Amino acid sequence: MGSNMAEQHPVGFQWVIEAKERGAKVIHVDPRFTRTSAMADLHVPIRAGTDIAFLGGVVNRIFEHDGWFREYVRAFTNGPVVLKRDFQDSEAPDDAGADRSGEAAGRADGELASGLFSGWHPDDGAYGIDTWGYNRTSGEAAAGKHEQTADVSGDQAHGAHGMRLEGGEPPDYDDSMEHERCVLQVLKRHFARYTPEAVAEICGCPPEAVEQVARALCENSGRERTSAVVYSVGWTQHTVGVQNIRAASIIQLLLGNIGRPGGGILALRGHANIQGSTDIPTLFDILPGYIPMPHPQSHPTLDEFVRLNGPSTGAWGNLDHYMVSLLKAWWGEAATEDNEFCFHYLPRIDGDHSHYAMMLKMLDGGVQGMLCVGQNPTVGSANSGLMRAALAKLDWLVVRDFQPTETALFWQDSPEHESGQVRAQDIDTEVFFLPAATHTEKDGSFTNTQRLLQWHHKACEPPGDARSELHWIYHLGKAIREKLADSKDPRDRPILDLTWDYPLQGPHDEPDAASVLQEISGRKADGSFLESYDSLKADGSTRCGSWIHCGVYKDGVNQAARKRPGGEQNWIAHEWGWAWPKDTRIIYNRASADPEGKPWSERKRYVWWDAEQESWTSLGDSPDFPPSKAPDYRPGRRSQGMEGIRGDKPFILHPDGRGWLYAPTGLVDGPLPVHYEPQESPFRNPLYAQQQNPTRQVFPRPENPYNPSCGETGADVFPFVLATYRLTEHHTAGGMSRTVPYLAELQPEFFCEVSPELAAERGLTHGDWATIVTARAAVEARVMVTARIKPLTIQGRTMHLVGAPYHWGGVGIVTGDSANELLPLALDNNVHISEYKVATCDIRPGRRPRGPERIALVEEYRRRAGVKA
Repeated sequence: MGSNMAEQHPVGFQWVIEAKERGAKVIHVDPRFTRTSAMADLHVPIRAGTDIAFLGGVVNRIFEHDGWFREYVRAFTNGPVVLKRDFQDSEAPDDAGADRSGEAAGRADGELASGLFSGWHPDDGAYGIDTWGYNRTSGEAAAGKHEQTADVSGDQAHGAHGMRLEGGEPPDYDDSMEHERCVLQVLKRHFARYTPEAVAEICGCPPEAVEQVARALCENSGRERTSAVVYSVGWTQHTVGVQNIRAASIIQLLLGNIGRPGGGILALRGHANIQGSTDIPTLFDILPGYIPMPHPQSHPTLDEFVRLNGPSTGAWGNLDHYMVSLLKAWWGEAATEDNEFCFHYLPRIDGDHSHYAMMLKMLDGGVQGMLCVGQNPTVGSANSGLMRAALAKLDWLVVRDFQPTETALFWQDSPEHESGQVRAQDIDTEVFFLPAATHTEKDGSFTNTQRLLQWHHKACEPPGDARSELHWIYHLGKAIREKLADSKDPRDRPILDLTWDYPLQGPHDEPDAASVLQEISGRKADGSFLESYDSLKADGSTRCGSWIHCGVYKDGVNQAARKRPGGEQNWIAHEWGWAWPKDTRIIYNRASADPEGKPWSERKRYVWWDAEQESWTSLGDSPDFPPSKAPDYRPGRRSQGMEGIRGDKPFILHPDGRGWLYAPTGLVDGPLPVHYEPQESPFRNPLYAQQQNPTRQVFPRPENPYNPSCGETGADVFPFVLATYRLTEHHTAGGMSRTVPYLAELQPEFFCEVSPELAAERGLTHGDWATIVTARAAVEARVMVTARIKPLTIQGRTMHLVGAPYHWGGVGIVTGDSANELLPLALDNNVHISEYKVATCDIRPGRRPRGPERIALVEEYRRRAGVKA
């Protein structure tokens, strides 16, 4: 669900097919019938953007059928934990706090819940979440978000990883799970309104489809069986993306499918190393290993940073160990206890510096230069025209890629050039293009969805001036350090004190990639290699560039380079690559044994407690639990770190060791998933008075107009739902595929998919042209009329979907308009990902106008819809 695995992850999908051949049931829930659907036992079509409603229906039926794994939920989740008395769920009756901008005429407020949790502050557009916590605990601020949004509650943050608990135990819980305020009962009430009939009204699927999927999951879960959930960007690219995944987590925890073989939630990645770039990371708000970035006011000292961001119990209870070891890896001998290990050298996060916030700041003249590495925002980002307008405000732009992309050439050629809005000679941005090496021309590692690092070796030297990212950033840093060598300015010390001494090799002085991995893995003071993050210290005696990767070079061996054939080991294949943390292949795998440490079943035997050896053992995986902690271990009230986690609580990254059916901290938009309509929707929210996610990030400005939604004047001007997606034959923004003749021949033109019914309604002919229009842009695409796109009945009327792959642009062997031209900036405020997967549009036959007439067409649509831009 939220994934077209067969087409986007075909190498991984082979294992799904092998499982199906052995009898596994494959279900695909998706707005389109794809190649994944064709290989599934059941395809359930739903309206784009209604995933939470469908998943909520599954939760409802799990409870109705009493299909949940009671022992697992009681022992391993926070289902028994009692919540605060003043917590108010989104199911409370509607009041004036809800946003009724999307209401339809004649809507009866009395029939609706508010859709808002307690603590909502409409003036700030944010929640104060002090009421969301466990009973008899202090208020917790939304993790890591107090730096980016108003701290309306005045609470202190305790980090993305939870609250502080004495001995890791919630102070108030009911093992019978009958208390009216315990999480399980709150959960039941929350999802009670997601009946099959309500789901059908929202999603457009038959009511029996919800029943069918829920029954299949229940029958294939429990002691003897497990089920897996697979998702991709079809879940993440929504204004409720994080809550889509939370809803799946609730299902899997209720059914006992986390931490067990054949279970879990697999987040498939669209690139070979997306997981790795998140772990180390390339994100603006975290440090390696998901450590939050410091804030200038909240974190003036290292001690204060650790106090506010690390709970006292669980794996995150040793945040000071991870942080000090990271600082020592970066600043070496300069980092001492006297100067807080150079903690003050770290940049401070003072606001939202995510991609779209940065581009808007650029558009307003607040950014002078940009390094664009392996990214093509003028095709790959939403509202591509806004991206180009922002780039035109830069003094300089550096693009590193395999060949010049639309971003590198935006100043020379773009839709705005064609329409006469801009001229090349009027754009002052100085663009530098640096050719990049491909993965076959450099050493390094890929990290996949299983958190598995796999080392790849350089096959040949890169041609001409092409260089690896490692070469570029190392020599750029070296040049900067040489320029600053005589500086006495304190602000230059962080750069001059960096450990920048990697061995060089080859004809181009390429830094040794293995030495970088060694730094990430970590060493003791004597230079010997560390084995795991348990060995890290807060006294400066260890160095480690990423605590979750500690041990990837243990014993001086590149563990990620192991490639022992599968036929020479068991199915866990523990000697192929290395998985963070501690080479654990199934995270939280202590949950594969019952509270007493015995396997739930011999059939699913994976990790268990060996009473004779007084240790945890497994079929071959690394137990994701302290090896000698007995199942009956109980911490003292003052126990810290991992000592504060009970022997029967597997979820060690949480301070209570429990899987969170309910998230008391860490999210900005609620502790439970709620169905909200997308930013642009032709339908009302039939469950709640709140039409859209109240915490979503929107940017109402002339360059980013929004289509009206249901109940707003002009909504009928854009009556159809638009969804973008990927093709197997092209790769993301097209820079790696539109210049390859074989791939260009397979998918030569930008096209859109429509149903035969929509084609008849709008006069569209298969193979001819169509123009798709939103308030942002008008693009043209070849028409593919296909029964794979089915009209759905939503709230008593027909909904049509227009599907559009986004890979095309103006550069390459095959060129065309980009689907992302059509999309607005509307983001999930938890992670700042835009809503690519659903918007509204109109479609008409024929090619789009050329020149100024294209702009006139868009303006005419805006005028009819009452959109100001």
